[in-house]
Amino acid sequence: MVHMGSFRKFAFAVLSSVFCLPLFAQGDPSAIQQKLSGQFKLTSTTADRSDIVTAGDIVVLHKSGLVMYSTASPLPPSNTYKNGKIGQGWGGFGKDLAIGMASTEGTTANDYPHRAFVADEKCWVTKIEVQKDGVLFVLYSDPYNDVRYYGNLKIPFPNKKEVPTADVALQSVAEVLGVVPADDAGGQNNSNGASQAAAQAPAGPAMAAIPPPPPPADTAPATISLGQSRDQVTAGLGQPLKDVKVGVKEILVYKDMKVTLKDGKVTDVE
Repeated sequence: MVHMGSFRKFAFAVLSSVFCLPLFAQGDPSAIQQKLSGQFKLTSTTADRSDIVTAGDIVVLHKSGLVMYSTASPLPPSNTYKNGKIGQGWGGFGKDLAIGMASTEGTTANDYPHRAFVADEKCWVTKIEVQKDGVLFVLYSDPYNDVRYYGNLKIPFPNKKEVPTADVALQSVAEVLGVVPADDAGGQNNSNGASQAAAQAPAGPAMAAIPPPPPPADTAPATISLGQSRDQVTAGLGQPLKDVKVGVKEILVYKDMKVTLKDGKVTDVE
């Protein structure tokens, strides 16, 4: 009887450990949230979503198919990553109905400008929410023809019935989104960073001790005027030593001059 009791205790311990394995294999939503918050620095916007207040990390899309609506829409549209693709599906249809209900004067979701984003395009992240079956990102774009766009992107967990470990969740996210290194961010910067970028733009090479000879008498020195286009600037001054893009602004750095353009037109000459 003693041996039988010991055997029963042993069998109970083995069965308990087997049935508890799924519990230990499941992840912690707060741990996933913490890791994602550490990986993606969020961007904050104005209350009306018209501009960026504090710029976070720029992210690049690894998949095409993301649809975003103008920030004038009362709600962002819904996108879901499934089977290696981004689509809208029934969730997108339901969100469009909600947008129509939240709009005024009979406006529907179709009345707001839409834009489809493709792989390798960049945007910002304004919110990350770990839900019971996946991770929800709220994405926000730079202006396109003076229109900014935003939208939701849901990345479900591999098994919707259980929360994975943080590493598994991040692997799913990495299939769709990646943080762009600061050196590769290019022109995607908020307008508040313009003065910072201009200050950090390297000066041209030092001027020679002996000045170059003056141009021929029949050649007037190049002049740059406000409102000129980029082509007019480069036609007069040639190609710049450095071209710094900051949001809608572009700074052309020459040997002894900096020309700032906004929306392709000269707004300042230093």
